[in-house]
Amino acid sequence: MEELSKHGEIGKAAMRASMDRKTARKYRDQGKLPSELKLPRTWRTRPDPFAEDWEEVRTMLEDAPEFEAKTLFEYLTREHRGRYQEGQVRSFQRRVKEWRAQEGPPKEVFFAQEHRPGEAMQTDFTWATELGVTIGGEPFEHMLCHAVLPYSNWEWATVCRSESMAAIRRGVQAAVFRLGRVPQWHQTDKSSAATHTVPSGKTTFNEEYEALMRHLGMKPRTTGTGQKEQNGDVEAANGAMKRRLEQHLLLRGSRDFESVEQYESWLWSVLEQANELRSERLAEDLAAMRPLSVKRLPEWIDVEANVSSQSTIRVKFNTYSVPSRLIGESVRVRVYDDRLEVAYGGVHQLTVERLLGRGGHWINYRHIIWWLVRKPGAFARYRYREDLFPTLAFRRAYDALVDSKEERRADIEYLRVLHLAASTMESEVELALELLLDDDTVPTADRVKALVQPAVPEVPEMAAFEVDLGCYDELLCELGAVAS
Repeated sequence: MEELSKHGEIGKAAMRASMDRKTARKYRDQGKLPSELKLPRTWRTRPDPFAEDWEEVRTMLEDAPEFEAKTLFEYLTREHRGRYQEGQVRSFQRRVKEWRAQEGPPKEVFFAQEHRPGEAMQTDFTWATELGVTIGGEPFEHMLCHAVLPYSNWEWATVCRSESMAAIRRGVQAAVFRLGRVPQWHQTDKSSAATHTVPSGKTTFNEEYEALMRHLGMKPRTTGTGQKEQNGDVEAANGAMKRRLEQHLLLRGSRDFESVEQYESWLWSVLEQANELRSERLAEDLAAMRPLSVKRLPEWIDVEANVSSQSTIRVKFNTYSVPSRLIGESVRVRVYDDRLEVAYGGVHQLTVERLLGRGGHWINYRHIIWWLVRKPGAFARYRYREDLFPTLAFRRAYDALVDSKEERRADIEYLRVLHLAASTMESEVELALELLLDDDTVPTADRVKALVQPAVPEVPEMAAFEVDLGCYDELLCELGAVAS
């Protein structure tokens, strides 16, 4: 058409467009493009292979629209053997898809919402272990407590190990104190840290979570059951944030960090760079928020725990051992998201890593071994016996003792080895066990002790040093002579 407008010669225009003269004349006479001349196909190129049984399929879909196409196809192949082949499943799925679009039930409609500046903050937990971060060379399994302002998409995140109340307290406070202002609402999904279900079936907020919201001056709200899209902004931001972190890890050239604190500091630097691009809309968010006028709540909670006769305490549905000298006493436990700090009479006793979930246990053999060697018969059926194998070398050593001795005698020998580890250095005992096992030698307590016990240094014999005081008398005489 462009060439034809230049000179009006159909033959020359067709040649320039690499087109037959008749085809060119057809397009010129009809005045339409080739794409406009193509009509949708309304006929079948081959017979419908499902025509014979489609009415039965239609009835089943009308009665139960939730049927999947593959399930129906498998039903047809069982009922009519030899009529259908595996290669026809895609065609059947397309046929069912067309029925759903033309005659199926209406689908749920989602309505795009218009966010208002400073109205709400959405918070969600997302696993970040997939980033492959290591701490001191060890894999670091962790989550991120991610807070987002839906209007400006400003975001902040803190490292945590679980969806706990301590993690929410730290994550939300880190975000609002970073902003210096608070929105009207704080929204989460139905996290067990923030909500629980009452006997009537209704979901209500936990007391600790409500107290946090009252302190910060925000109103709590949650998503409907199964309505994750209501927290859609932070849900979408989770993936975007982790993709950004992945790219920055590639730029960094290493995924290993010296400590969790160094990793979190790096995380915040990445988020700061991202938030710089949102400053214009963030200013609108901040203008609509109230100033933050309260102090930061502590990132821990204090609980009282009684030390049982088993030298253990129970905190947040998990069991931990403590020094046996505390049996019968009440200790104060400071519960963080990642650790517990145990104190008695205001004096710190120990710090342990907090266990995730419920029903777990952490038993330190150093707390109980002094009494276990006096009662070796308790080892065989001790409830937390597996915790008394601190490393694989100790487990292998016990198995080797069981193979070579009677079980009770093997238990006594192993407990003596464990007692030696508590009395000296576990790493040295572990090395001694590995040397004996590699040499196919039964690692008895005496053999281990011989390798671990340091040699007594020989004290050299030295003659007593005799001091000659005459030189001092001569020195005094010379000084007196000079003075006169």
